[in-house]
Amino acid sequence: MTADDSESSTRSTPTNGSNPADPLWDDLLEDARAIAEEYREDGGWDAVVLEPNAISPVEESERTGLDVTVTAEEYEVVESLIEEGDVTISAADVYYRPLTEEGSDRRVALAVERDEETETAVFVPLSYDIGDCRSVFETALVEEELLIHVTADPENGWVSFSHDDPSLFLEEADVRQWSAE
Repeated sequence: MTADDSESSTRSTPTNGSNPADPLWDDLLEDARAIAEEYREDGGWDAVVLEPNAISPVEESERTGLDVTVTAEEYEVVESLIEEGDVTISAADVYYRPLTEEGSDRRVALAVERDEETETAVFVPLSYDIGDCRSVFETALVEEELLIHVTADPENGWVSFSHDDPSLFLEEADVRQWSAE
């Protein structure tokens, strides 16, 4: 799903998920590349690995979820696959990496958006601060849908991927804590 008309942004400040000096982020990107290579070698899939510049929560009338900002070139590849190609994302895998730092608000996950018919996969690495994204996740849990919006510039459009189990992107303790409050 994409949208080309958007109002001025009221997004939160992007999280520092793609800090190139961060070993956790580097490990996540390395894992994404390795899994994509397995898709290519074992199944002959066309696999695209994104390297986000920023990930931020967004709650606007036209979209709610996580904005994943990528380069214009990466966005064009995803947009052409989804909008102009024969690719229809019908399945997804979420690889959530538990944190090594207890009490940390940072979460990391890898969403693999798949079209089984055309054997095409888009790998979306994610890093986000759960405190900054709490409202987005609470809404997603109630609505049973988390949207990930890939964009180079939200003023010019985005491609959205839907996940019907937002809990896959969270620690169980996050949901328990919110329920207790």
